[in-house]
Amino acid sequence: MKLTPGTAAFTVFLASLTAVGPLSTDMYLPSLPDIARDFSADAGTVQITLSAHLIAFAGSQLFYGPLADRYGRRPVLIGGFLLYMAGCFASLFVATIDQLILARILQALGGGASVVLARAIVRDLYEGADAGQMLAKMAAIMGLVPALAPMLGGVVQDIHGWKANFIAMGAFGAVLTVLVAVNLDETLPAARRRSAAPLAILRAYRRLIADRRFLKYLAIASAAFCGLFAFVSGSSFVLQGLYGYSPIAYGLCFGAMAGGYVAGSLTGGRLVRRLGIDATLRFGGFCAALGGLLMLTGLLTTPSALGIVAPIVIYGFAMGATMPQAMAGALTPFPDIAGTASSLLGFLQSVAGALGGLYVGHGVEASAMPMVGTIAAMGVTTFAIAMSGRKR
Repeated sequence: MKLTPGTAAFTVFLASLTAVGPLSTDMYLPSLPDIARDFSADAGTVQITLSAHLIAFAGSQLFYGPLADRYGRRPVLIGGFLLYMAGCFASLFVATIDQLILARILQALGGGASVVLARAIVRDLYEGADAGQMLAKMAAIMGLVPALAPMLGGVVQDIHGWKANFIAMGAFGAVLTVLVAVNLDETLPAARRRSAAPLAILRAYRRLIADRRFLKYLAIASAAFCGLFAFVSGSSFVLQGLYGYSPIAYGLCFGAMAGGYVAGSLTGGRLVRRLGIDATLRFGGFCAALGGLLMLTGLLTTPSALGIVAPIVIYGFAMGATMPQAMAGALTPFPDIAGTASSLLGFLQSVAGALGGLYVGHGVEASAMPMVGTIAAMGVTTFAIAMSGRKR
């Protein structure tokens, strides 16, 4: 049965494409301490399995968008998933932490196709507030993945060990590959395809970078994601290492944050119809600053696990309200190069997250401040950028 635009099945499918990224990072988060013990590695080195994955994930996006603008969405998606599954399979046979990092890079090089092309497919079919609402629906569904993945990963970790998580990721990729090959029609007509010559790609990127609207939405998405990834990369060491949570308890805390993300996505999808993209982003930016500053205040006054978990739910809510609308705002003016715009947005957003993760990875075993300080700073930055340029 074909996946038909406008149906619930089509929305769930697109959400599943965007879920590949969070699944690849969140499912094995409860395993990070055990991976460190198995390979006799410190937290900073193990954290590189996250940051290297994210950097490779980001870099691959620069190529998938232009390729998909030239050859269509389906063949590029299938090729990406084949690489993704190869990386998952390679992770089962690593003997050192360096080999695991390389396997994670291969996994990321394939996984980057899914998130870029999910957004490009949305832009092929929708624009403006319609695109924002569709992306918000996808984010609400996709939010179940970071809610469930750490909990499932914690259970799998306790029963079968950390390598079993990579088997589950590979199986998810295999299912999506079959759906794309059998059930998805091409959404980019041949008449709208563009050259993939290097000069043509560079001209498209230059056009994007010269557009102030694109840069503003890009900055909002990057700052907000940097704060989120600070929590992703540091929370297992803080909540499990410093506060003594079990992998399953940690997964529940992560799920609470993801629940906030789902609620924020649903709220943003409603607000964008009434207020528009920019006003919805101002609301989301305020919530991001509120969550970050509450977490920082709690750590400086009465440090506790609750002082981290409760504010991160607010920050997750802000992410759900902010990210889909920032993406819609960035892609809407560029229907002819939607894949390329999605690539640049995803690349720079992921680089911002990776840099935040690398900073948090050094020192997070001894103190929660690197993680909490980054979240607070990025929340305030998100709000400040969202408020900039507002008409008086």
